[in-house]
Amino acid sequence: MLWFQGSIPAAIALAKRSGSVFVVFVAGNDEQSTQMATSWEDEKVTEASSNSFVAIKIDTKSEACVQFSQIYPVVCVPSSFFIGDSGIPLEVIAGSVSADELVTRIHKVQQMHSVKVESSVANGRQSESSVSALSASFESNNTSENSQSGNIKLCEAPPTSPDAKSDIAAGGESSSHATPSQEPHDCSDLKPAEDLTVRVERLTKKLEERREEKRKEEEQREIKKEIERRKTGKEMLDYKRKQEEELTKRMLEERNREKAEDRAARERIKQQIALDRAERAARFAKTKEEVEAAKAAALQAKQTEMEVKRESYRRERSTVARIQFRLPDGSSFTNQFPSDAPLEEARQFAAQTVGNTYGNFSLATMFPRREFTKEDYKKKLLDLELAPSASVVLLPAGRPTTSMVHSSSGDIWTLLGTVLYPFLAIWRLISNFLFSNPPPAQTTMRATSSEPLNSASSSNSEKRDPVRKRVLEKRAEDFKKEGKIYRLRTQDDGEDENNTWNGNSTQQM
Repeated sequence: MLWFQGSIPAAIALAKRSGSVFVVFVAGNDEQSTQMATSWEDEKVTEASSNSFVAIKIDTKSEACVQFSQIYPVVCVPSSFFIGDSGIPLEVIAGSVSADELVTRIHKVQQMHSVKVESSVANGRQSESSVSALSASFESNNTSENSQSGNIKLCEAPPTSPDAKSDIAAGGESSSHATPSQEPHDCSDLKPAEDLTVRVERLTKKLEERREEKRKEEEQREIKKEIERRKTGKEMLDYKRKQEEELTKRMLEERNREKAEDRAARERIKQQIALDRAERAARFAKTKEEVEAAKAAALQAKQTEMEVKRESYRRERSTVARIQFRLPDGSSFTNQFPSDAPLEEARQFAAQTVGNTYGNFSLATMFPRREFTKEDYKKKLLDLELAPSASVVLLPAGRPTTSMVHSSSGDIWTLLGTVLYPFLAIWRLISNFLFSNPPPAQTTMRATSSEPLNSASSSNSEKRDPVRKRVLEKRAEDFKKEGKIYRLRTQDDGEDENNTWNGNSTQQM
């Protein structure tokens, strides 16, 4: 296809001068525009449009397309406009068509253009014939006036019908002029010539009728143009509305699709979060179980170790029996025995320590209340539940030997001694608690019994004395004495600083 390289006004001027059809191809960057451009470049199309066509190609984004669309609405892209001499589109191709279809459309446009050209030529000839008829009538009127003025009798033409008059008006110069050979034959039948004014009025009326017909035809053409324009505008509006509806539908579908994708993505994220939480909970539970198992194992091992230590300590303690002997006067002494030693050994130790102070005595426990018999003295301390430690009370069985010697003087002293002995024992116990001054014999006895037995306790007491002194000194530092009132010390207390405050917030030394 040979495209015109100039501007649109230059192409229009060239089409008018050459009487060709003005072709405008509006193309874009889409696939249909490319296909339509390929159809225009086909050899068949180029051969069919080589004559009587002036074609120009414009882009949708160019200024020329904007100006062209203000006159001819561009409904879709690509579009091909075939415009005639009158400026009316002969054919409009919307979209892309094949090369054969385009050749068929081009032939159709050529036929329409040729028909319009012939009709315009016929209209031009008809107007020329009417003008010649009018001039001929004016010439005939002039000749009739000249003949009347010269008193020459001319033949009057026979009356003609309106159809004959119209044929005369459309016939041209050949029908309006009479030959000289015919005039002499009708001279005998000529009537008086009509008035020139009447004939002029007839011709004028005829011309006005012609003009009115042309005006009506022009109005009909304008009405048809307006109908076509409105139809095209309506179609364009319908097309735009359909495009907007399709665009809205596509946008709605796209939005729904995006919403569905977002919803699916959120569901996937929620599922992933739930899986992560479950995995983390399982891992935490597993770790917690492992930690608890480790703690339980450690606790079990610790308990086992403590039980072993306790058992070993109990075993060590069970090998030694620590017996505390409590005397009737409230004093006591302690000694350690092997746990497998018989109770008789403990009784012999008590007898050696006490001497004949209480005479014959027996051993007993207060909690639980139990007095040992001669059979129990042969049993082991461990069997008697006196290991690892126990408290044994000495119960006197009768008067001592010395008192028995003194009592041989009389039965009265024996009776008094028997009656008053419990009261004397109670008095000694009360005096021991109140005055805490035991008799010298008891003190020496307690010292002699405790020296070989309580070496560990004496060393512990020696260690505790400095600690007790430091605690007492610290307690003295923690308290501050003011007369008979003691109060706690603070960091701000000082011996040299006893400041007071008066009413005006000043310090007084």
